[in-house]
Amino acid sequence: MKISVLFLLALFPWCSGCKKSQEKPLAPMPSETLKLSDHPRAREVASRIRPGLEKDLLEKNLRLGDPIFIRAFKEEKQLEVFVKNRATAKYDLFRSYRIAADSGIIGPKLAEGDGQVPEGFYKVPLSAMKPDSRYHLAFNIGYPNAYDRFHQRTGSFIMIHGDRVSIGCLAMTDEKIEEIFTIADAALRNGQDAFPVHLFPFRMTENRLKKSEGNPWFEFWSDLKKGHDLFETTNLPPDVSVKKGRYAFSSPEHLGS
Repeated sequence: MKISVLFLLALFPWCSGCKKSQEKPLAPMPSETLKLSDHPRAREVASRIRPGLEKDLLEKNLRLGDPIFIRAFKEEKQLEVFVKNRATAKYDLFRSYRIAADSGIIGPKLAEGDGQVPEGFYKVPLSAMKPDSRYHLAFNIGYPNAYDRFHQRTGSFIMIHGDRVSIGCLAMTDEKIEEIFTIADAALRNGQDAFPVHLFPFRMTENRLKKSEGNPWFEFWSDLKKGHDLFETTNLPPDVSVKKGRYAFSSPEHLGS
């Protein structure tokens, strides 16, 4: 006996395709709920770019205002923004940006005025956001951190900012920093205590690290790779601490922000 497809569908309506069609798509956070900076410049930027930014985020099942993670690679001049996916509680890559300008060479920042961009693991709270920067929009990455201070490294006001010029900072175009700043500001104002910023000398592949054998910073970079690889494995920014002058890492105890 032949059984029609329509009859089978009537008996088993909850096929995977039917379930999927009934899922509600992620919606933008309502304007009256989403918190953004009250600074005139940041507010104007957010109001101008928010519709397109939210559309691009939603296409990847991400939402403006959710926790973020940033990492950058100096040699490749790339900065990546990850946003926490509500469905998986993991961090998904939203967008990669070309770094417009930096200074120095690969290797960590050691002293005030050396022109080096730091390498290591930093955190940015709301107090570090600079919507009034003379470099359009900016945020302070938090150098020197506990590791830097242990090793008596000096320096201050290391930023990720706009305006395409840099001495020890990572400079973006104004167009790109508007996106990055708006995503970061929304995350902080909607519950994230501080977002991680991880800065690496280069893409931390086994082959690239091996090429740096003999470099004075090889051991330091090998430690950085441990933190890099933990994120690659878990898609969660690792908990970072400093023990006896070296970075130490562990997976987050919970899937929070």
